[in-house]
Amino acid sequence: MKHLSKLLVVVLLVVGINNIQAQDENNPWQVQFGVNAIDVYPTSDVSSFGNEFFNANDHWNILPSISYVGVSKSIGDGFSVGARGSLNKISKLGDVSVDDLSHYAIDGTIKYDIIKRQTVLDPFIEIGGGYTWIDEIGAGTANGGVGLNIWFSENLGLTLQSSYKHAFEDYLAPHFQHLAGISVKFGGTDTDGDGIYDKDDACPEVAGLEAFNGCPDSDGDGIEDSKDACPNEAGSKEMNGCPDADGDGVADKDDDCPNVAGPASNNGCPEVDASVLEVLNGEAGRILFDTDKATIRTSSYETLARIASIVKEYPTASFEVEGHADSRASNAYNMDLSERRAQSVVDYLTSKEGVNASQLSIKAYGEEQPIAPNTTAAGMQLNRRVKLTLE
Repeated sequence: MKHLSKLLVVVLLVVGINNIQAQDENNPWQVQFGVNAIDVYPTSDVSSFGNEFFNANDHWNILPSISYVGVSKSIGDGFSVGARGSLNKISKLGDVSVDDLSHYAIDGTIKYDIIKRQTVLDPFIEIGGGYTWIDEIGAGTANGGVGLNIWFSENLGLTLQSSYKHAFEDYLAPHFQHLAGISVKFGGTDTDGDGIYDKDDACPEVAGLEAFNGCPDSDGDGIEDSKDACPNEAGSKEMNGCPDADGDGVADKDDDCPNVAGPASNNGCPEVDASVLEVLNGEAGRILFDTDKATIRTSSYETLARIASIVKEYPTASFEVEGHADSRASNAYNMDLSERRAQSVVDYLTSKEGVNASQLSIKAYGEEQPIAPNTTAAGMQLNRRVKLTLE
């Protein structure tokens, strides 16, 4: 029986250590090892029990080495199940001194943590049953006890415990077993390596931040990727995580003019206002040409610069570049001349940075739309023109 008991303790240790590899929640496995003390002082002597319970010198049997090992696994809601093996030598059998008697015990345990979350001081109660041998005479026991884990870190702590063991056979005395040892927790899974266990990680396969329950914030804008409409571009909460470069309240991804402020009703682009239309339709918007020429007059370059800034300011607006001529020469010739005049204006505008050629379309009117009589030199000069209109 003696050798069988030792074998059972060894098996218990091997099984427990192997099971440490099982992982299904935050550190579900707890391994304990340390020193146990057996107190066989008569438990029926109620009158002296309070004074004698802590009388370690006279009543406790302590083996000065690691003399117990236990393993337990959390099953949720504060409960754990486990097993524990211990050995000792009995030289104090109550008030009687005896020759060293071997002591072995294997116990199954059900533990309940009074505080269901880990704190520095972690009290618990424990019940269970087992089998105990003293001097190779064994009997079953029913056990109940209280204990306290003192955690130095999330995984390492000190365990203090006292259990009462009631024997089912008269030849085995009821007794107390006191335990003091180191506890180590194992088994938490962190698949993505972000320091947050999978059980508490809302994104267990993608490294993230504790502030977002383990989910990432790729662009660092303080908005979790799953709630960020633009997870790879830093933005604001008002824009659901998207940037708004021009500050017009339309996210860049939905803004046809991300660098120019405009209302949402125009997809984030500015709307052409009345003052712009006055420029385009008035004298300040006329680009003039010499007789039978498609070369822009030097005096019109200031007008062209003004018009170029307007086109750039409204990048989604479409403009028609109208070419006109006076009534001299044939209508066919004047149509071709007015088209060439319009083309020269388009070429000038598109040579400026920020002007998009797709905004401009050419329309030749020849001599069909005079704005002054073609009977005077001044009138014909006004008719030799190019103007832009909003399509």
